[in-house]
Amino acid sequence: MFAAKRIFLYLMYAVCDQNKCMTNKDESAEPPATHYHRKGFGLKDVVEVELKKVYESDLIAKLRASGNVLTVNGITIKLAEAFGFCWGVDRAVSMAYEARQHFPDKRIWITNEIIHNPIVNQNLREMGIEFLETAADGSKDIERIGQGDVVILPAFGASIEELKLLEERRCEIVDTTCPWVSRVWNRVVNYDKKDFTAILHGKPNHEETVATASRAGTYLIVQNLGQAEWVCNYILNGGKKEDFFARFKNAVSRNFDPDTHLVKIGVANQTTMFKGETEQIGKLFEKTILAKYGPAELDQHFLSPGDTICDATQERQDAMLNLVEEQLDLMLVIGGFNSSNTGHLQEIAHKRGLPSYHIDGPDCVGPGNVIRFKADNSEQTQTREMFFPVTGPVTVGVTSGASTPDQVVADVLERLFALRS
Repeated sequence: MFAAKRIFLYLMYAVCDQNKCMTNKDESAEPPATHYHRKGFGLKDVVEVELKKVYESDLIAKLRASGNVLTVNGITIKLAEAFGFCWGVDRAVSMAYEARQHFPDKRIWITNEIIHNPIVNQNLREMGIEFLETAADGSKDIERIGQGDVVILPAFGASIEELKLLEERRCEIVDTTCPWVSRVWNRVVNYDKKDFTAILHGKPNHEETVATASRAGTYLIVQNLGQAEWVCNYILNGGKKEDFFARFKNAVSRNFDPDTHLVKIGVANQTTMFKGETEQIGKLFEKTILAKYGPAELDQHFLSPGDTICDATQERQDAMLNLVEEQLDLMLVIGGFNSSNTGHLQEIAHKRGLPSYHIDGPDCVGPGNVIRFKADNSEQTQTREMFFPVTGPVTVGVTSGASTPDQVVADVLERLFALRS
């Protein structure tokens, strides 16, 4: 099943590339670069050995072979059916490794983290790849990039503004943007062509949402169902513009006017959000527009969002929903602290009422039965002592986000087993 999906995604990306879905035929698409690489450099076999050594794990292979259940030192691990590296992340990391091989003497940059995993990004730094960090205000010092340097675009993509600045430097661009993200871009570009406002379900400061918004002529970003309900109430009943902008001042396009730009809308999303919530938001806006304009005019004021949640994200969410229904003593969710899809997996455990911890790697576990984890709805981490029973049988559910290598999961489990050794 997974092999078939990988083939489907590859073909989808190939068709997207062939049809130039990021072509410069309209104003919202990328400008041409000196050289634009979207398919790697034919060096997959060269880098495959290193990738397997660093990111794959014999322990995880053993777990998979045993039905995703393993008991060591009285600790029973139940691993989610779907977890860890997705096809898009695997592709992005592989292309970054290939780029280093293909351009051994050139200065290479990544416009942000290649993916939201600290270990993967650190490995790339050790290969001599430099990272263009994002400032608190979202800006990047692109002036650091020299003429003709190699620039890797991360799996989240890059904004139109960034691409124009890179074109001015005649950079070699290695584009690892996930095809699911490109699919959303196509949708918002089509909205703009029809003079519809894009309602984006996402996090305003997330790299993917920033890149998507840059391709929408007019947009509004709603982070959750509560914000969507507030906007729908404004559409139906009106309100004070100052109240609107107090809530959404950093989540709207320039010169946004809620009285004008909420008349014709289409819904899109950050691909790593909850599929169920995106669907709820889409149905809510459809119901609102239907109530305001009636069924005869619905198509003139509302465009259906379709299904643009990443397939791998949905698989991991579904697997997590199944896992939390089992008898578990606690849950470990492994992935970068700034990983959106990992955070949503943690929310599933939290809503189920399970003792659960979002950690970013093995350094978060022990010694001394201590765990460092990201607190719910917070950017800060906390430390908790005696999080784990020191005696007796215990069952631990484990999953990981789409940017987390198997080896990281294995290292966490080894730390866990060591608490009983």
